[in-house]
Amino acid sequence: MADSTRSPRTARNAGPRAARDQSAPRLEPLVLEGLEPGLAGDPEAGHRTEGLAFDGVDFTGLELGAATFSECAFRDVTAHDADLRSVSFLDCRFERLSAPSLPAPRSRWRGVEIEASRIGSAELYDAELNGVLVRGCKLGYVNLRGARLRDVKFEDCAIEELDLGHASALRVAFEGTQVDALDVRGASLEHVDMRGARLSRVSGIDGLRGATLSSLQAAELAELMAARLGIAVEG
Repeated sequence: MADSTRSPRTARNAGPRAARDQSAPRLEPLVLEGLEPGLAGDPEAGHRTEGLAFDGVDFTGLELGAATFSECAFRDVTAHDADLRSVSFLDCRFERLSAPSLPAPRSRWRGVEIEASRIGSAELYDAELNGVLVRGCKLGYVNLRGARLRDVKFEDCAIEELDLGHASALRVAFEGTQVDALDVRGASLEHVDMRGARLSRVSGIDGLRGATLSSLQAAELAELMAARLGIAVEG
C-alpha cells in the first residue's frame, strides 16, 4: 500500500527523455495491483480509503472533504458537485471521469493519472499537484489560482480556460493541447514548456517569464508584448 511520506512517482525511473532534459516533467507509469471493488459508501469525509477500484460509481453530491484516497482506481465514475475540499489523491488513476462541476480547492494530487475525462469546472485553487499526468481530457474552466504544480503534463487535451493566476509551476509541459484562454497574472513559472500548446488568448503576459515558447507562439504574442512595453505596431 502507499506510504504517504514517500516521494511521488517521479525521478526514479523517469525514462530516457527526462534523463536528457532536466526541465521535462519527471513522471513514472502508475502501477496499481490487487485492488478490491469499491462502493460509493466506502469513502467518508476525513477518512482514508486505500486499495479500492471504483467502477461505474456515482459520487454526485457526496461530502468527502479532507478524505484521503491512496492507491485507488476510478473508472467511468461521476463526481458532479462532490465536495472534495482538502481531499488527497495519492497514487490514483482516473479513467473517463465525468464531473460538470468539481469543487476541490486546497486538494492534493500526488502520483495521479487522469485520462479520457470530461470536467466542466474544476475548482482547484490553492491545490497541490505533484507528478500528475492529464491525457486526452476535455476541460472547461480549470481554476488553479494560487496552486503549486510540480512535474505536471497535459497531453492531447482541450482546455477552454486555464487560470494559473499567482500559481507556482515547476517542470510543467503541454503537448498537443488546445488552451483557448490562459491567465498567468502573477504566476511564477520555471521550466514550463508551452511549445506543444495552441494558445488563443493570454492574460498577464508578464507571467510567462520562465516559460518556453515556440517561435510561432512568440510571433503570435508579439502584439501583446509590444502593448505591454508601450510599443505601437502599425502595418
